[in-house]
This record gives sequence, structure tokens and C-alpha cells, in this order.
Amino acid sequence: MATLETSPVTEFAEAVPYRLKESPYGSHMLLLDALPAKGAGRKVLDLGCCNGYFAALMAERGYDVTGVERAGGHGPDFPIEVRLIEHDLEQGLPPIDSRFSLVICADILEHLRYPLALLQQARELMEPDGQLAASLPNSGNFYFRLNVLAGRFPKEEKGLFDRTHVQFFPWSGWVELFEAAGFHIKEVRSSAVPFSVAMPSAPAWLVEALEWSFFQAARVWKTLFAYQFIVVSVPRGRS
Repeated sequence: MATLETSPVTEFAEAVPYRLKESPYGSHMLLLDALPAKGAGRKVLDLGCCNGYFAALMAERGYDVTGVERAGGHGPDFPIEVRLIEHDLEQGLPPIDSRFSLVICADILEHLRYPLALLQQARELMEPDGQLAASLPNSGNFYFRLNVLAGRFPKEEKGLFDRTHVQFFPWSGWVELFEAAGFHIKEVRSSAVPFSVAMPSAPAWLVEALEWSFFQAARVWKTLFAYQFIVVSVPRGRS
């Protein structure tokens, strides 16, 4: 009996459940919107860049992008326009002889045992006028609260209860972490619950309506309704 061969791309897709979130109310598009539209050659360090999907968008804008991802954390189709450094961020940052105008921490800090140390190291690699942008899950989200209230703490493949998360912070916890690392959060946006992922077979109009509604609710009460926080921060002492 013949067996189907699995390509390296397919194996990577099966092993890593996270993808680019293309919804206008999702963290990746909100993070992209929070950054300057024209890179003009400015250097970007994308930490935990996975397969380079967000890094590629930054490169398209004219940024000079370097991504850091562990061996096996990216696929064979990693974008050629992004410089890749293979390194496990649990060990901190690799030696990098450069300074960056922008550091990206998209969906990575919650996976690390020592996010404070990583943020402190990243601060040392930033230009004097540099910024650090991040997307951070909200453990104060109503869905998270309801599960805990019901005595449940599920382990899921992705989302707020991702089995690989080791940090679970509400908004106040993230603020404290960034302040301890020497950063001031100067801008915050809130993403909506990704109903396009949670309800893949639902009609598009329903998904759009739900995501828009929860996006608006998160703008009013971010600590309860935000699915993720999208922040732009600067070293403390700068405005």
C-alpha cells in the first residue's frame, strides 16, 4: 500500500499552529498599523519570528529585518529578504553586533521563562530613539476568567490557554514587567477575539460582525475584552 510523503513545509505547518493573523482586528495587523509605514532602511530585530511571516511584511515596507528563531521553529520557505539567526531565546539573546531602531516581540514573551531578562537585553541593543513593540495575551480576558472561575485550566494548541505559555498576565502584570525591564508603554491597542480561527466554518459576515463587536468592546474596557494587547514602548526616561 502506497504512503503519502510529507514535505518539510507540511511538517512545519503541522508542528507550528501559529500563522499570520490577517484580520484587521487581530494582533498582527494592529501591530503593523502601529509602526511607521515606511522603513527607510531602519533596522528591525524580530524576536521569535517563527517562519518570518511578520518579518516579511516589515521587509516589504523597506525595513532591514533580522529575525531570531530557534532551529526547527521556522520552515524551509523562510523569506530570503529577512536575515535569520537561529537561536533559542530561552537562553537569552545571541551575540549581535548591531543596534536596532525597532525590536518586535510578537507572541513570544508569554512563552519564555525569563521574559524580563530578554527585555533588558533587547533594551541594550536599541538605538537611542528606538522602540520596542509587542503583542501580549490578556489573561484577564472574560473567556480566561470564566474558565478559571469554573475550575478549568485547559491546555490547548493555541490561544489564551496555549499549552506552551508559561506566563499568564493581565494588563497590570504586563505593565509591571515592562517597567521592571526599564520600558515605558506609550501606546496600547486591543485586539478582538479571533472568531475567524475559533469558528472557521461560520459565515464570513457573522465572523466579521463578532470580531468588530468585540474589538469595539475592547476599546472601551480593554482589561476585560481585549484578547491581546498591542503595545509600543520606549526606554524609560524618554517621552
